[in-house]
This record gives sequence, structure tokens and C-alpha cells, in this order.
Amino acid sequence: MKCQVCGGPMRPMVTDLPFKASESSIVIVKQLPVIQCDGCGEFLIEDPVMKRVEELLAKTDTAAELEIVKYAA
Repeated sequence: MKCQVCGGPMRPMVTDLPFKASESSIVIVKQLPVIQCDGCGEFLIEDPVMKRVEELLAKTDTAAELEIVKYAA
């Protein structure tokens, strides 16, 4: 697969990413599987992975300013 931004090669990898769960709450999802460009760092999250992220975000405490959760398939 080629990057749509720079045309570089993309490869599967695992990373940590922040998501805004509410106006005042950020959730960091650790060990998230993504497809990332070797050249520019652009990444894609596949649909089944994003569905799981949405499930994780729905279970978080939006009253907390920062929460860290581990992705588990």
C-alpha cells in the first residue's frame, strides 16, 4: 500500500495515539495497530480497529481530563 500524502510505502505497526473523548477529556490508546507511512508518518486506522476504539472511548470516564487505556483486540 502507498501513502496518499507522499506516495511512500506504508506498513503495519503498533503505536500510542490520543483521542478527544469530550470537550475536556483526552484518552490515550496504547498499543494501537495502525498502518503508517515510513516517509511522512501519515497513518490509517482500519475499520475494525476504529470500531474497537469507539467502544473503548464509550467506556471511559469523560469527567477525567486524561485517561490511558490499552487496546486489546
